[in-house]
Amino acid sequence: MRLLIISALVVMLTHLLEGIAGFGGAVMALPFLNLTLGLNNSVHLLCLFGWLMAFYIVLRSWRQINWKELGFISIFAGTGMPLGLFLFEYLPGIQLCILLGIFMGIVGIHGFMCQFKKAAAANVALEKNRNIWMKILLFIGGIFQGAFGCGGPCIVIYSAKSMPDKGSFRATLSLLWLLLNSCRLGVWSFNNSFWNLELLKMFAVILPFMFGGLVLGDLLHHKVNEKHFKIGVYSLLTISGIIMVFNNAAALFGQR
Repeated sequence: MRLLIISALVVMLTHLLEGIAGFGGAVMALPFLNLTLGLNNSVHLLCLFGWLMAFYIVLRSWRQINWKELGFISIFAGTGMPLGLFLFEYLPGIQLCILLGIFMGIVGIHGFMCQFKKAAAANVALEKNRNIWMKILLFIGGIFQGAFGCGGPCIVIYSAKSMPDKGSFRATLSLLWLLLNSCRLGVWSFNNSFWNLELLKMFAVILPFMFGGLVLGDLLHHKVNEKHFKIGVYSLLTISGIIMVFNNAAALFGQR
């Protein structure tokens, strides 16, 4: 029960951050929940919480959704999801977590440094944002979203440039997470082991904490400075990546 309460507090804090930023709850929570609840339970729970949180934000902020950008992102991220679902089922989770953590750290450091460049240098035309590398990045984001529900680091690189307004950024990505997590839940529902008593007990205990963090984060979202918001987003990625690599590398070497 002690580990479950610790997990609930982690979920509350990380979903408070997601309520502000529009992403980051699953990315921040997974390294910690992996230690307390195990990878399978963590991924399944975070998918359920991510679906509920995205649904809540979309209901409140649907007028700010950028439908054109949502369609573009969905095409490329959606095509990567089936591969991610396959990897989660059949490849070792520790190695995948290490790769995800490394990539999160690289993305976070790069984005953090970009915030301190001159504003003129950051204004890149949307057409350039939609080059082949960005499309590949969105595809990779779909893979990680399918595997862990943590495709945000890849997708945020494109979204932060194409949707500089934090309200549009948060609302659009929330609807994206809602759609992608609906697909994941639909696929997992065909697996009889998904809806089990242990998972439902964890969900019932942690759910009030998640909603507490969500409501507080939603209130704070409207008071966050635009530049500080972006710096916070990339700082979250960097910290989460370092934690994920460290924890899983230690576990990997401990098995040998």
